[in-house]
Amino acid sequence: MITLGVVLLILGFIFGIPILWTLGIIALVIGAVLALLGVLGRPVAGRAHYY
Repeated sequence: MITLGVVLLILGFIFGIPILWTLGIIALVIGAVLALLGVLGRPVAGRAHYY
């Protein structure tokens, strides 16, 4: 999710498409939250790992 967010941010910036920029930020935040919960050892939605 973090990689997808970064790619969307870059594409949105290069091509000037605001929706890609917004989706990139959302994907980046969701990926960071899931990564943080994974590091803390808390399962989310019944899954302990997202890889």
